[in-house]
Amino acid sequence: MAVTSRDLRNERRPAVSIPRGNVGSIAYIVTGILAMLAAYVLLSSVIGWGRTLIDDMRYGRPRTFHLTENVGRPEEASAPTHLIAMNLDRQVVILEIPGGDATKTRALPGPYLFGAGEDLTPVTMRLTDVNSDGAPDLIVRVKDEEMVYANRDGSFNLITAEERQQLMQQGMGGQ
Repeated sequence: MAVTSRDLRNERRPAVSIPRGNVGSIAYIVTGILAMLAAYVLLSSVIGWGRTLIDDMRYGRPRTFHLTENVGRPEEASAPTHLIAMNLDRQVVILEIPGGDATKTRALPGPYLFGAGEDLTPVTMRLTDVNSDGAPDLIVRVKDEEMVYANRDGSFNLITAEERQQLMQQGMGGQ
């Protein structure tokens, strides 16, 4: 076994090289990711604009929804009651015009909506007898929330927490 010595300081070390093919592939991947991100942002903006346009055509500005039906008012001999729900700058307002007589219009309080763009949130309504008393009750829907206005004493009144608990136990009556 022979022992040899080498001078390690002058020995040439191989240079570290990055294969050129991988750099191009990484650049394509990064460019593709950036292009997909830009397409996503553009597509979400177009979809948001389209939804707003459809809501503008369906509910107008301010967002308005109306319903005409007999709800058991004495004034309904000549015409049914007209109900109008509006989102007036984030304040939900429900107008009840019994029998179509505008001189007897009543305003029902609704919630105040918080958040950006909530002034464009539609408010919808439907009539259903939720408490099984034979009179249609008003259900106002804002996004995924429903408020129940019981039809009693010749007017619609927001139900109490106890009444809501009873309705939840009964499975919301007519729904």
